[in-house]
Amino acid sequence: MLTSWEELPEWMKTDSVRQYYEMLDSKRIQLSLKRLFDLVVSCILFLFFSPFMLIISIAIIVDSRGGILYRQDRVTQNGKIFRIHKFRTMVANADRIGSQVTVGNDTRITRVGAFLRKYRLDELPQLIDVVFGDMTFVGTRPEAVRYVKKYTPEMLATLLLPAGITSEASIRFKDEAEMLSKGENPDEVYTMQILPIKMKYNLDSIRHFSLINDIMTMIRTLLIIL
Repeated sequence: MLTSWEELPEWMKTDSVRQYYEMLDSKRIQLSLKRLFDLVVSCILFLFFSPFMLIISIAIIVDSRGGILYRQDRVTQNGKIFRIHKFRTMVANADRIGSQVTVGNDTRITRVGAFLRKYRLDELPQLIDVVFGDMTFVGTRPEAVRYVKKYTPEMLATLLLPAGITSEASIRFKDEAEMLSKGENPDEVYTMQILPIKMKYNLDSIRHFSLINDIMTMIRTLLIIL
């Protein structure tokens, strides 16, 4: 799961990133187990949730015009750009009529979309991304390219591993949409205030990485959703 230092993109080979790389390099066995865990569990969950995903797909079609899935360029391990899989929760072309971050009571969110977001069911298709290795269950949430361009040298260390479905930062900022709605410029609030704090949690998670910690984060996420 961890790319060799020599094969990393040149813009990631900084002293700030190196210290986090060395931490992860000493835990390669656990990283291999993490990938095996991701692959096995994601396949099992995909099969289990397939009937529910079919029902959700039908509900999305009936509720509003547009595709079933929402695809957007996001950044994952080593700066790779991939197209994330999520159930569509907003009106068609929502990216063109508003911010790339979602605020509370966002008028672009559909009725079915509001329900899916509340219980994070819109993220079920990301199991596909986990299977293909673009994402992992626990890791830094995949950001849009525009936000990654504003990373500090230390923040780039979060790109050493695949992007995650959940994380400590996601748990801490579970009410992020409501927080963004209080500012006049959601993009600015996210970039200047929220992103730096989330990154502190993400970097701390790298320092204390272990498969057990990942599993505990998944359990805590599930409890919060329930």
